[in-house]
Amino acid sequence: MRATGWVYRLYAWRLRRSLAGAPLPRHVGLIMDGNRRWAREMGLANPSIGHKYGADHVEDVLSWCERAGIAHVTAFVCSTENLRQRDADEVAYLMKVIEQVVADKLSRDPTWQVHVAGTLDVLPDSTARALKHAVEVSRDCRTGRHVTLAVGYGGRQEVIDAIRSLLSERASEGSTLEELAETLTAEDVARHLYTAGQPDPDLVIRTSGELRLSNFLLWQSAYSELYFCEAYWPAFREIDFLRALRSFAARQRRYGG
Repeated sequence: MRATGWVYRLYAWRLRRSLAGAPLPRHVGLIMDGNRRWAREMGLANPSIGHKYGADHVEDVLSWCERAGIAHVTAFVCSTENLRQRDADEVAYLMKVIEQVVADKLSRDPTWQVHVAGTLDVLPDSTARALKHAVEVSRDCRTGRHVTLAVGYGGRQEVIDAIRSLLSERASEGSTLEELAETLTAEDVARHLYTAGQPDPDLVIRTSGELRLSNFLLWQSAYSELYFCEAYWPAFREIDFLRALRSFAARQRRYGG
């Protein structure tokens, strides 16, 4: 076991060394998939407990991002589909896990400024309050690091909400639909997204071996590099993360070309 740990640390060190001076992402998106499957493989009686291990693991990954100099992270915590389709007991447990982790890991002496992407109205009041509190207490964080929690989030709904907000804004200014249609730009829509003011993700990492975005940051990830990892989220290791960065550094970004 000691030899395995030593080998792991050596490999991680070599990966970090190989990334020195390499182009790294400014913003990483995380689709944290596989919590329940991991719990089943671990033999846990209740697969929902995997959400607790997965939520706690976010702190580890943020520390890896900090070490790599990555200042923006967006974590896909819970989708609108999860809230509608999952068992009520599982959803209630997940909400409590979110509240606890947000309170214990992100609201006490925050080193990351917290942002929320999603519709808080669809969440339990206690969960919405915990998220709003984290946003408020971390507002004055001066580290320059930003973590966005996508909770009750759906990429298509985000675009719909952005367009609604844009239409409302232009109507209040006295503009007609025809005038908006003639002048509409991508930047106009981007200003009304949940993530307005933040850079688009350079790299999106999904765990668990699934090869899809699942309605995550559909607008923002138009030119993102994608990386899919076989490990379930609670078993996602630093070397898996560093391999994702190595893959990103080796790519030639074309931005649609």
